[in-house]
Amino acid sequence: MMNYSHEVQKMCPIAKGPNHGPAPIPEEGRWVKAYQIADISGMSHGVGACAPQQGACKISLNVKNGIVEEALVETIGCSGMTHSAAMAAEILPGKTLLECLNTDLVCDAINVAMREIFLQLVYGRTQSAFSEDGLVIGAAMEDLGKGLRSQVGTMYSTKEKGVRYMEMAEGYVTRIALDENNEVIGYEFVRVGKMLEDIRHGANPTDAYEKNKGTYGRFDAAAKYVDPREE
Repeated sequence: MMNYSHEVQKMCPIAKGPNHGPAPIPEEGRWVKAYQIADISGMSHGVGACAPQQGACKISLNVKNGIVEEALVETIGCSGMTHSAAMAAEILPGKTLLECLNTDLVCDAINVAMREIFLQLVYGRTQSAFSEDGLVIGAAMEDLGKGLRSQVGTMYSTKEKGVRYMEMAEGYVTRIALDENNEVIGYEFVRVGKMLEDIRHGANPTDAYEKNKGTYGRFDAAAKYVDPREE
C-alpha cells in the first residue's frame, strides 16, 4: 500500500501520455531495452583511484545476462590494494552486476573502478557493444598478453638529472640509449613475463634472460648507454 501526502491526495488525476520505455542500448551486436539487471551483457573496463589517489585500479568484466562470468583486476601504486584485488577477483564472478556494485571491495580505488565499469555496461558503452554474441569468456585474460602480466609503464625524472625509463609495455628496462647530446633515443628491455615462463618450464635462467632481451628505437646507434636504476 503506497502512502501519499495529504496534498497529493487532494490533487485531481491526469492521464499519463505514451510510455515507450527505456532507450535501447547496444549490447553484443543487438539493441536492447534494459528493464532489469538480467538485460545487461557486455565486456568492458573501469578505472578508479582511492581518495588520496596514491593508487589506481583497472577492472575488466565480462558480463552475460547480468551475471559476471569473468573478472580481471589490475592495480598499481599501493601494496595493500593488491590484497584487496585478490579478494575482489574471488568475489565478483558469479554475482549479478548489481550485487557487484553494492559489494564492499575493501579498497576505495577498486570500488570506484567497479562504479565506473557499471556505468559503461548499463549505458551500452562497452568494448563488445557491436560484437555479435559479445566476447568469449577469457577475453579479459587476453589483454595481458604473453606471460600473463599487466602492461605497466614506469618513468622517473628530475629537472637536474633528466628522465629514467624503468618499465615500458615491452618489459623491464635495463639500459637507455643516449645520443651525443645525452638525449634518449632508445632502450633495452627484458620481457619479464616470458622470461619467467621459460625458467618455469626448465630453461637456464641466464639463457632465458638473454633470449628475452630486446631493444627499441635507435638503440644500436647510441653514443652512450645508461642503467636507469644505478646511473
